[in-house]
Amino acid sequence: MPTSAQPPLLIGSCEPFSGKSAVVLGLAHQLSRRGISIVFGKPLATCIDDLDAVPPGADPAEPGGAGAPILDADVRFIGATLGLPASQLLPSLQVQAPGAVHRRLLSGDLAPGTGFAELQQRIADSGDQLVLLEAAGTLSEGQLFGLGLAQMARALQAPVVLVHNWNDSRSVDPLLEARQQLGDLLAGVVLNAVVPEAVTELRQELEPALERLGLPVLGIMPRSPLLRSVTVSELGRRLAARVLCCQDRTDLLVETLSIGAMNVNSAMEFFRRRRNMAVVTGADRTDIQLAALEASTQCLILTGAGDPLPQLINRAEELEVPVLKVDHDTLMTVEVIEAAIGHVRLHEAVKATYAIRLVEESCRFERLFERLRLPVRA
Repeated sequence: MPTSAQPPLLIGSCEPFSGKSAVVLGLAHQLSRRGISIVFGKPLATCIDDLDAVPPGADPAEPGGAGAPILDADVRFIGATLGLPASQLLPSLQVQAPGAVHRRLLSGDLAPGTGFAELQQRIADSGDQLVLLEAAGTLSEGQLFGLGLAQMARALQAPVVLVHNWNDSRSVDPLLEARQQLGDLLAGVVLNAVVPEAVTELRQELEPALERLGLPVLGIMPRSPLLRSVTVSELGRRLAARVLCCQDRTDLLVETLSIGAMNVNSAMEFFRRRRNMAVVTGADRTDIQLAALEASTQCLILTGAGDPLPQLINRAEELEVPVLKVDHDTLMTVEVIEAAIGHVRLHEAVKATYAIRLVEESCRFERLFERLRLPVRA
């Protein structure tokens, strides 16, 4: 790539579901306000589980199968949210699918391939547009294809912003590992999912300490129940559930999980303290089911043998609360739901709007913009 070309900006993370897409949306929105147009892509596609993410006739394990480029579902959603034309969306070079990884491993070829040279040329031809690339979920993912975060950063001489979930001071170790791999290419970190009560302390005490360790802090984003939420339809898909009523309301967002295994009086008190719940309870616990419907419940998930009483379904329909029936036991159902909350992609418009606002309120990108030497229109 010619040295005169504007280098791209890489958005990476040390672990999956750290909030990269949220930061991409918020950053792109701020760039747009400054008159900067972006080109966006994910060199390594990691989200192709939806059929509509793969063009007709294309093989998900073979990028460009049947002559059709593959756009990662995250790229499609972010492009639609930002109103980017197709010319500003980059197809993925490889797909992190089991078949593709297996064949790559057997081939023993670790070079990024001709597609990477085409990406470099696309960057060179970007003019005053900023090419924004989202890396895979971890520091190591994609190395088999030559598309690991550090590999791409060095090959493209691209500054990197890391989005990292922060629990406590022990969360610094992955960032230090990233700093060792990236060196001066690490442009900054955005700390995400911080307990709201800890934000002030983190800014006052730990942010200066991180800066001294060579970790420029560009933002501290508090934990958001909305961004961690999952749709009722996604829970139904993961649970292979039957939707007994209110199929048209399965776009509701679930933020918390409650288990209706106590007596009804205790359950009612507990439900009052929760919001936007999925309530898991036995199909025979009509008392708990009715109590849950009167609280902030987004869906009822019924386990065990039998079906709910008709009056329960009638009340759920009146209140427009979906009722799902699963074949799993309560323990397995709870495990599936807990694995989903906080580990789903940002593919809902309400989440995208909130993410843009959260990044606006929590991040300061001035140092990043200065480093990128971005032209700003009057």
